[in-house]
Amino acid sequence: MIRYAQKKDIPRLSELLGQVNLVHHNGRPDIFRIGNKYNDKELEAMLFDESRPILVSVDENDVVEGYAFCILVRHADDPILTDIKSLYIDDLCVDENLRGRHVGRKLYDAAVALARELGCYNLTLNVWSCNEGAMRFYEKCGLAPQKVGMELIL
Repeated sequence: MIRYAQKKDIPRLSELLGQVNLVHHNGRPDIFRIGNKYNDKELEAMLFDESRPILVSVDENDVVEGYAFCILVRHADDPILTDIKSLYIDDLCVDENLRGRHVGRKLYDAAVALARELGCYNLTLNVWSCNEGAMRFYEKCGLAPQKVGMELIL
């Protein structure tokens, strides 16, 4: 089942955030520290921020299996970009022990449905190139590159 995150989910969200960060740290330890992107206070604030919906997949015991942190983005009055509304997936994670069971696809599909419900023009996200599994997953979901970030390490 997919639902919005609740305050009781914060410990599990924090655990899963740690799993995602570890993937990034292992792939790019020069950029990512070990730790979490958000603390419990920040997570609680997000639960009440309508511009930052958090979707969770839960099992039959209402235990969080994965999440999709989303952000509504709009470029109103931008001199270059058109005034479209987008749903940005800031983070999507499935517990490492539950991967391959289509939990991620259900979360992704729920995010797409939410974007449509909110009248968004598109759904966007970023993927670190060191996270090859995520890149393959999103390609299977039908996403295509919108822009590419490049770097030169000095």
